[in-house]
Amino acid sequence: MVSVFGELLITAGVVMGLFVVYSLWWTNVLADRESAKQGDEMRHDWAREAPKGTPRAFDSEDGIGFLHVPAMDSGEVLVKKGTSTSALNNGIAGYYTDPVKSALPWDEKGNFSLAAHRDGHGARFHNIHKLKDGDPVVFETRDTWYIYKVFKTLPKTSKYNVDVLQPVPEESGKTKPGRYLTLTTCTPIYTSDFRYIVWAELDRTEKVDKERTPPRELS
Repeated sequence: MVSVFGELLITAGVVMGLFVVYSLWWTNVLADRESAKQGDEMRHDWAREAPKGTPRAFDSEDGIGFLHVPAMDSGEVLVKKGTSTSALNNGIAGYYTDPVKSALPWDEKGNFSLAAHRDGHGARFHNIHKLKDGDPVVFETRDTWYIYKVFKTLPKTSKYNVDVLQPVPEESGKTKPGRYLTLTTCTPIYTSDFRYIVWAELDRTEKVDKERTPPRELS
């Protein structure tokens, strides 16, 4: 009986170990492949020339651009519409449509608010804790670079705290409308009990040239 019980414990341990490997490594592999594929497709679409005089349709389902955060060392992050678990499992970041609708970078005022996984499924915001005041966060669209600067972090707040997504997020210290960026993810690492928040404000924009030369913050 003791021998059988011991074997069951070993089997359970192996199963748990395999589950951890799947959750924290294999889902990253799959997400990296899928996000790279989708990112390549969007860049290919950007490179296509539309017929003269024909406006290009905006389709957020196909992605709106790429997030670059040097301090997080996570490479370029494709950004698409939606923050549901299924939407983020492909190694992307999603902008909020509810409970508070996100502004978009080109809007004159508002809060461009994003979410991404911290562990597994690409873990694009795994190193969010490395961001400090003054660090650059760059968002790349087909024709414009949006350069933000971090000004405030909130290391721990309730997952139900939607005020951090408001057009003027009070806990950030801001009191007037502006062009803000909010990054959100789970915390502590390997849990989803709370949320980690980083706020940034638009510093400037730069037009994308033919060579897509990145701004100095990404050099």
